Amino acid sequence: MDGVGLGLILHHKALGKAFEVWCLHIPVYDRTSFEGLLKFVEETVRTKHAASPNKPIYLVGDSFGGCLALAVAARNPKIDLVLILANPTTSFGRSQLQLLLPILEALPDGLHNTVPYLFSFAMGDPLKMATIGTENRLPPKSKIKQLSGNLTALFPLLSGLADIIPTETLLWKLKLVNSASAYANSHLHAVKAEVLVIASGKDYMLPSADEAKRLKSSLQNCKVYLFKDHGHTILLEVGISLLTIIKGACKYRCSRRLDFVSDFVPPSMSEFKYAVYEVYGLSRVATAAVMFSTLDDGRIVRGLAGVPKEGPVLLVGYHMLMAFDLFPLVEELLREKIVVRGLAHPVIFTDSLENSTSEFSVLALMKVLGAVPVTARNIFRLLSTKSHVLLYPGGARESLHYKGEEYKLCWPKQQEFVRMAARFGATIVPFGTVGEDDIAELVLDYNDLMQIPFVNDFVREINRNAVRPRNESEGEVAHQEQFIPGLLPKVPGRFYYLFGKPIETKGKEELLKDRDYANELYLQIKSEVEHNIDYLLKKREEDPYRSVIDRTLYRAIYHHWQDVPAFDP
Repeated sequence: MDGVGLGLILHHKALGKAFEVWCLHIPVYDRTSFEGLLKFVEETVRTKHAASPNKPIYLVGDSFGGCLALAVAARNPKIDLVLILANPTTSFGRSQLQLLLPILEALPDGLHNTVPYLFSFAMGDPLKMATIGTENRLPPKSKIKQLSGNLTALFPLLSGLADIIPTETLLWKLKLVNSASAYANSHLHAVKAEVLVIASGKDYMLPSADEAKRLKSSLQNCKVYLFKDHGHTILLEVGISLLTIIKGACKYRCSRRLDFVSDFVPPSMSEFKYAVYEVYGLSRVATAAVMFSTLDDGRIVRGLAGVPKEGPVLLVGYHMLMAFDLFPLVEELLREKIVVRGLAHPVIFTDSLENSTSEFSVLALMKVLGAVPVTARNIFRLLSTKSHVLLYPGGARESLHYKGEEYKLCWPKQQEFVRMAARFGATIVPFGTVGEDDIAELVLDYNDLMQIPFVNDFVREINRNAVRPRNESEGEVAHQEQFIPGLLPKVPGRFYYLFGKPIETKGKEELLKDRDYANELYLQIKSEVEHNIDYLLKKREEDPYRSVIDRTLYRAIYHHWQDVPAFDP
């Protein structure tokens, strides 16, 4: 970690929950050459590898540390390494930093103390640094007061860098970076490790965004996340969690191969708040999802009291258009301290989809919250570990349905999950969801898009090598084409969820042997989901707060965080 090590201070607590954290410290007056530092880190890596040869070693390199990490990886191709590079200085030769060398050497002594102060502003955005620890949900007046206090405390620290990092040290660091950059660039071809590059769009020290693209094309196994609004010292700025980024990139693993089940680290409270308030924020307020569940005696109540807290549990339901239903459902389950593992289309985990955008997206956040590729093996392992598993039998066919198919279940003809649930005695909870027709109107479906010149060529191209989770199945569910439908937004209505009465499979071993009996139960579950949808479509007409306008007025009169009432079940 470059600079004075503050970048690690903001992340070590979270990292410590998943890693054994070590940090290379280079004292201010240390003058060890790049070759000496490289040898020191290399010896440490080899020692740790010898002690645990089957575990990966992660090298997090910030700025200069990125070159150091690449050099170690190039010299140790047989060691299982994962490199996390934050704005690496491999672009030093194309940066303005080279101009500082002759300037610093010629600068009069009286101006030396101003260099670190000015240098610190080029490293990052002081406002973003000061925002760290500021609660987003505070009233504006309180937030401004807290931010002002943070800035007041920060500026003396920045100006104090003149004592911490004297000009002689800056000169030495620049020469060190020059050597490290030259070495790392000349050995990129030898790097076999997994690499994740975290790049800033407003890095005024280095052309980090362009460098990230170059590294992606130069390295054998490289993924890039671009953060457009951050500066060079990205790990010091608000909105960045190193562990979250690693998990979202599917780079966290405990052995040589990633295991979506055993390598899963449940989302932290900060990740939960980020998902709820930062990513899903406005949509969450607009749709104001309300949950209902069914108790063992058949009574329907508001909340999730009817959903079993102990697994294995298989939640089986209808998939809304464009999967709009996911975030409210996962949020409410997390509030009940239920970590649900959503079975997602495998295309979400392919590089081809993420290559379309290099930003940390909603897709990455879905993986942080527990999404796994939908495969028979993953269902087997999740149920065997007594997890709560979220399954949409209709999959992409339902979430990308055609006009006139709102709330129509597009499930396979034969059961695919009943016998698996029975094998582990899992409880199956059928649920229905409505509200998609209250937030958007489907104006262009697949058939419409295929009638538009050039657009149809694009749709054919993305489906040419598309991943299909049901290659051996028959019917329309197995051959759903991928496309982005045309939607016309509406004044938001409301989302409603109803979880039906839990269906026990424990003690029903005959399900494992009798396919007809299993298929009968499958049809019963499908019928329950349809019944739940019909119930919600009828009862939502009784909700006085179905309109976003009525809900807004309610929140204006009462506390804004209070749950808005709905219909009586």
